[in-house]
Amino acid sequence: MKRIPHTFTIVFALIVLAAVLTWIVPAGEFARQMAGGREVVVDGSFHYVERAPQTWQVFSALFNGFVDKADIIVFILIVGGAFWIVNNSHAIDVGVMAFLRRVQRWSRFRVVRWVGVDNIIIVSVMVLFSLFGALFGMSEETIAFVVVFIPLAVQMGYDSIVGVCMCYVAAHIGFAGAILNPFTVGIAQGIAGLPLFSGAEYRLFCWVVLTVVGIAFVLWYAHRVKAKPERSPVQKLDDYWRERLQGTEQPSLTGRQGLILILLLLTIVALVVGVLAFEWYIAEISALFLAMGILAGIIDHQRADDIAKLFLAGGKDILSAALVVGLASGIIFILKDGRVIDTMLYGLTRSLAQTGDVASLGVMYLFQTLLNVVMPSGSAKAALTMPIMTQFADLINVSRQTTVLAFQFGDGFTNMLTPTSGVLVGVLGMARIPYGTWLRWVWKFIVALIVVGFLLMLPTLWLGLPGF
Repeated sequence: MKRIPHTFTIVFALIVLAAVLTWIVPAGEFARQMAGGREVVVDGSFHYVERAPQTWQVFSALFNGFVDKADIIVFILIVGGAFWIVNNSHAIDVGVMAFLRRVQRWSRFRVVRWVGVDNIIIVSVMVLFSLFGALFGMSEETIAFVVVFIPLAVQMGYDSIVGVCMCYVAAHIGFAGAILNPFTVGIAQGIAGLPLFSGAEYRLFCWVVLTVVGIAFVLWYAHRVKAKPERSPVQKLDDYWRERLQGTEQPSLTGRQGLILILLLLTIVALVVGVLAFEWYIAEISALFLAMGILAGIIDHQRADDIAKLFLAGGKDILSAALVVGLASGIIFILKDGRVIDTMLYGLTRSLAQTGDVASLGVMYLFQTLLNVVMPSGSAKAALTMPIMTQFADLINVSRQTTVLAFQFGDGFTNMLTPTSGVLVGVLGMARIPYGTWLRWVWKFIVALIVVGFLLMLPTLWLGLPGF
């Protein structure tokens, strides 16, 4: 199997490719004007201009990209550091297990027995993790939960795939159907010039639909495996987990961990209120998460130096994701300075002029979906594609909010099958599930999610939805 290039290598190769295009593609420009507080393209104003081919600028583009996206880069680092402090307390994973133990005690009630305790556990956990993905972009954190939920799933008579679905798949369905995810929706809307987290009402509906579809599929598969264990593609591999089940106990939720969970809940509530009522943006949200991280460390009885070290460790862990935002932004600088980005937009709109808004939306969605296979970083794709796609949307009279939705779905679903995703590789490694086995199991489900996502985008073309 050939080695997959690093994301930085892929993005820098795209910068070089962009520079090559400035020597090939004719230079051209649209006129632009301010409308509704943002710069938009003037339809029918395209004209050719003098060429400006790029050479050594491939190196200055990196600096320009970092400067241009400095606010987003700092935002990602602060959020990553804050959640590292929270995760160090183990409040989230222990809290989830305490919740599960409480649910299991409900089996004494007739209604619960009729519904099925196992069904309640699977649905509850998946809704919880889907919310985590939708609200604050839980992704890498799911790696730690695999070793918690796989033994639970195996103990209930299922397999390790069900355990992975309960946390990892659920979180990434929520990530794709994000309501307030700052790493995808927040960044994409900021680049698109839209009010932060606007259109949340319809995204909430999308999240509900996608979560229901995901839960229904997992329950269907779980029941098949429980009825006939030989249907599981990992039946023999799960012997490892069965041997580890005896004598295992989960720790109880401490008072400090409970306070940290309350703090996390209050932070999410403050985020929603601040954005909707006070028009908070990146600076205010960064301050909110930083305060949450420091308070979590204090509640966890960490010394000031230890809190600082944990914050730095979290920033270090997410540094590559933050820097790739600036790196990807350098591609746009090359295309803009080379005066070819408008020519490419003009050619794209002319080629799709007769296809209609549905086909044009499908092309944007397909482009984002395929790009995610080789570039799973949502922040990087937002920096790379949204400046182009939003202007393209203006030219074909498609809402910029719809363009953000196409990016959001295109970024989210294929995260669960692309081998370039470090999170997926980490989860499968922890679960001891070979990638080939996982791919054969999950690909049909991902295709179904992609189709559902496209169907959810269509109403935004025809209905006057809030924020669209």
